[in-house]
Amino acid sequence: MPVDLPRPPLAERQLHKDERHGVERIDDYAWLRAGNWQDVFKDTAVLDPRIRAHLEAENAYAQAVMEDTAALRETLIAEMRGRIKEDDSSVPMPDGDYAYGVAYDEGAEYPKFLRYPRGRASGDAHVLLDGPKEAEGRAYFSLGGISHSPDHQIIAWSYDDKGSEYYRLTIRDAESGEDRDTVIQDTSGSATWASHSRGFFYTRIDSNHRPSKVFYHALGTSEDEDRLIYEETDSGFFMDVGKSQSGRLVLIDIHDHETSECWMIPASNPAAEPRLILERETGIEYDVDEGEDCLYIRTNADGARDFKIVATPLDTPEQSAWKDVVPHEDGRLIISHFALKNHLVWLERRDGLPRIVIKSFNGSPDPTDGPEHAIAFSEEAYSLGLIGTYEYDTTVIRFTYSSMTTPSQTFDYDVETRERTLLKTQEVPSGHDPDRYVSRRIFAPAKDGELVPVSLFHHKDTPIDGTAPCLLYGYGSYGMSIPASFNTNCLSLVNRGFVYAIAHIRGGKDKGFAWYEAGRRRNKANTFTDFIAAADHLVAEGFTANGRIVAHGGSAGGMLMGAVANMAPSTFGAVVAVVPFVDVLNTMLDDTLPLTPPEWPEWGNPILSGEDYRTIAAYSPYDNVSAQDYPPILALAGLTDPRVTYWEPAKWVARLRERKTDDNPVILRTNMDSGHGGASGRFTKLEEVAYIYAFALKMMGKAD
Repeated sequence: MPVDLPRPPLAERQLHKDERHGVERIDDYAWLRAGNWQDVFKDTAVLDPRIRAHLEAENAYAQAVMEDTAALRETLIAEMRGRIKEDDSSVPMPDGDYAYGVAYDEGAEYPKFLRYPRGRASGDAHVLLDGPKEAEGRAYFSLGGISHSPDHQIIAWSYDDKGSEYYRLTIRDAESGEDRDTVIQDTSGSATWASHSRGFFYTRIDSNHRPSKVFYHALGTSEDEDRLIYEETDSGFFMDVGKSQSGRLVLIDIHDHETSECWMIPASNPAAEPRLILERETGIEYDVDEGEDCLYIRTNADGARDFKIVATPLDTPEQSAWKDVVPHEDGRLIISHFALKNHLVWLERRDGLPRIVIKSFNGSPDPTDGPEHAIAFSEEAYSLGLIGTYEYDTTVIRFTYSSMTTPSQTFDYDVETRERTLLKTQEVPSGHDPDRYVSRRIFAPAKDGELVPVSLFHHKDTPIDGTAPCLLYGYGSYGMSIPASFNTNCLSLVNRGFVYAIAHIRGGKDKGFAWYEAGRRRNKANTFTDFIAAADHLVAEGFTANGRIVAHGGSAGGMLMGAVANMAPSTFGAVVAVVPFVDVLNTMLDDTLPLTPPEWPEWGNPILSGEDYRTIAAYSPYDNVSAQDYPPILALAGLTDPRVTYWEPAKWVARLRERKTDDNPVILRTNMDSGHGGASGRFTKLEEVAYIYAFALKMMGKAD
């Protein structure tokens, strides 16, 4: 690295002690946590001036270090924007007499939400919501949700203009486009309509950013008159409200990362008391759909760790009445499901790849009867999205398909005739030839003999002789699987000789629920060692070399970045950590933070358990920064981020600067106008991607 880098800001050290379970820790940077963080989420002007000054100094340092990449970033943005169809639109989805979709005007950051007469989805669009118009004059703007009433006369829509995910919910006349006076503050963003279209259910967020109450709002009344439907008093649970595919049931879903509970209300009678389907029991998860007076429940009960689907009469939801419709198969993970009038549809994953499966009821009163079939695909690695349908009495569903070389395709599929209709293929205006690229799936041996899937993508002219740089992406938490999908942005790296790789490490569910269990709580170290094993295997197979790998992850994947930087710094030539969850122990000890109590099943509760405390302390990136050489590091943060608070990366960077023994840059760039997702517009988002890619290219000596 050049020796003439500007001096980085050094955060003031203030002694702060914490003692738990007989262990004393010193946290000299605890002062970066704003005591009024709840207020900052709603008004950033109230941030402590000393903290603001430090974050702005970090931003100035980041700008100075990255100043020589300004032209490269503009080039990257132009390239990535050139691959986006600026006047793009979705394929409208039918619902009754209408079809609903979105469309972008050329140059627009946000979409318009449109309605068409059914069967005439061109030239007859009625604008329900004009995203660019609503975003005017706002530094940040994110649409939370838009839902039309069953009679198609009213829409409920929401937005967040701080990045803190407190959504304002507004009511609009669909025909005139006029908003009503009703504005409901501090909601989760979505509305679920009663079947008579005279009101809707919504979830309100409390002062600690937890969804704690479900209300019913009757049109024509004030927010103060909204009726409380359900209150969740356990701060360890998330909550949301939705509707069954048939539209006949409103469903209140309550869950943490290992336990579920669901209540149902007839959508035709919002005054009815919610009815419990199955009382929560630690470790038992389930979700529900309804069809023809029958509940279809996806669950891990009865030892079905990869989930099964059961059916039970609507009037007897008790577990004693359950009957297996899709039995449990070890290694076949059932991800989601929904019921049509005559079919059951579910998305599953086998051997790390997704499949859509359909069971026909054939008019039988026994839902276990009837044939089933899967929609087949041939590529070695691919991504599949089950969009579904607005409607219930239909045989047509919608899904998307892509691979790392194949642009996204949207299909309608008739579950009776098995006819697949291609509706749209993603356009790449600047051009894309799949034959110029190679997509592969390889398996890296982990230290305990498990095989870690790695999806690869590179230009066919890239030499596989150990000289290519590599961007290796990983996540590995919450059971989330990273799809091997088409990504036009990464072409800017691949076309410059990078190998782009995704490590499907433990902590995700890429190989079933057991893959998740083997990477959480006391097994969390497997997530980190799997990622390092994937990097080592890429080197062994000649795809790249030690010191030529840029590790990249965000949120919980940012925790992964901090951990592998501590554990194997010489393996990586650079590390990019986006809104990184790096102060794990302090966050899990702070039960006032929005996500802490619901996260204890994922990480453990270090407040109550000394063993959980020691487990987290052993890997928490902030707590394990040591006096050693580190690769160059880029950390990105959002000031109003309620998921990973800004002070986590700020503290981590401060401690890295204090303890590391090298001269490599550590950069912290905080977006002072956004939260967890960064910039909200489709083009402004490219600025962040270009920043990350420019950093990667610079550190790999390919910025010219």
